[in-house]
Amino acid sequence: MILVYIFILFCMFVCLLFKSKRYLHMLQQNLYNENNRYIKWVFRNSKQFLDLDFIAIFISLIGMLVIYDLEKISILLMLVLGGLFLALAYLWRSRLQNDQNKKPLVITKRVRRLIVTTSILYLIPMIFLILQNSDCQFVWIMITVLTIMIFLNPFVVFFANIINFPIERAVYHYYKYKAQSKLKSMPNLKIIGITGSYGKTSSKNILSDILNIKYNALPTPRNLNTYNGLIMTVNNNLTKFNDIFIAEMGAYVKGEIKGLCKLVKPQYGILTRLGTAHLESFGSEQNIIDGKFELIESLPSDGFAVLNGDDSKQVNYKLKNKVRIIWIGIDNPDVDVRATNIKCSSKGTEFDVIFPNDKKKYHFETKLLGDHNVYNILAGLAFGYEFGISISDLQQAVKGVRPVEHRLELKRLSNFYQIDDAYNSNPIGAENAVRVLGMMPGIKVVVTPGMIELGEKEAEYNKKFGEQIANVADYAILIGEYKTKPIKEGLLAKGFDKEKIVVFNDVRDAYPFIGKLAKNKEVYALFENDLPDTYNE
Repeated sequence: MILVYIFILFCMFVCLLFKSKRYLHMLQQNLYNENNRYIKWVFRNSKQFLDLDFIAIFISLIGMLVIYDLEKISILLMLVLGGLFLALAYLWRSRLQNDQNKKPLVITKRVRRLIVTTSILYLIPMIFLILQNSDCQFVWIMITVLTIMIFLNPFVVFFANIINFPIERAVYHYYKYKAQSKLKSMPNLKIIGITGSYGKTSSKNILSDILNIKYNALPTPRNLNTYNGLIMTVNNNLTKFNDIFIAEMGAYVKGEIKGLCKLVKPQYGILTRLGTAHLESFGSEQNIIDGKFELIESLPSDGFAVLNGDDSKQVNYKLKNKVRIIWIGIDNPDVDVRATNIKCSSKGTEFDVIFPNDKKKYHFETKLLGDHNVYNILAGLAFGYEFGISISDLQQAVKGVRPVEHRLELKRLSNFYQIDDAYNSNPIGAENAVRVLGMMPGIKVVVTPGMIELGEKEAEYNKKFGEQIANVADYAILIGEYKTKPIKEGLLAKGFDKEKIVVFNDVRDAYPFIGKLAKNKEVYALFENDLPDTYNE
């Protein structure tokens, strides 16, 4: 019988290997359940862990009811159970291979600790099973417990995360203290915080490119805009040779930005456009506004902040401190740094800029597309001007600003042009992206899974997005039938040709379809948003 138990345990182990990888991946993508993101995902996708697990539990329960002296029947049942777990492992392996893993599981030290804790949780009943293999009833009880634990694997992984919480807090505080000590040892370092609903990463990268023409500026890499991301950047990337540290600050709830400011203590700040991004977690638009202004209200009186004079939410906000404000804008004539005569084409954007106390207009050119990038450049110019960079150097810096990856990045793919705006999407950004697409020649295509985390207004915003697409595009390719229903409604409401609405479950299927369109004509395809793996249908 011991060989049969070992076979069963081996089958369970193989099944767990693939199943646990899936849920560790989702736990990581959901920020280790920050603001209950992982638990919400589990209940939203509960069908994913049903599979053959119910059958395995059923066989285990039957085994417990079998007359214990009928050894042959018990062995037969256990062999069937082992076969079920192997089939289940194959099913999970196939799912992992077919998943659109845009961002794979990163095996960090924290993930390794989770793997160890999860393994211990499963080893406990396995050890009891091996030690008590002579007691048939106990064996079946342990096998049933293990089967149920495999069925509830997403919750076992979550429980392991809870068990590890004290360890993770201790690790966090160690590296936090190390980062704060490093910042204190650099009293001449200029620290700029950037937050907002939209365009934080673009604004950060553009600011870095502009300031680096004279200074040695370090921006937080990629989208490392959380507590851990800032701590990691300071400890691993910041050096004594850096003059400026640009800290992107993200938030899902009110109070997070204030905490990030206590961590790095910025003297300067930029607020990008405010809107409804993460409305679901913030709870209300006012909470979003208050939460983002925590950056500005954390700045010292001898610093300054750059705000958008075309954003009514920023203009109408009553500041609770006396930090100096530099206003930027396009439409508002009363701002300090203003862009006029904006002209966009497939080659980029050109515009004139008026600086404070200078009536002369200075001409700027950039490879970047869209008015929202002009706002980001204006914020960078405001800082460059304040930090003593000459106008000619600023003009040169703007001309050399690199396109931000996956943010209205125009590139040639095979036989068509891709406007890659896949990193993230929001109502204002999506509208700007569609407007940019409208400036292009040839056949125009939009590829999108829609916008997310917009709370109760999500369907409304996606329907409006569909209407905007209908005004510009020749074809609409929707990724995921369920999530994109509001977009389809908006398209049809505007009289868009139903035959030119194509639905795929995988964005990779869009490429050959567009390739066929581009055989005889020039095609520009806007890829708007690329949802993380947690939203795969």
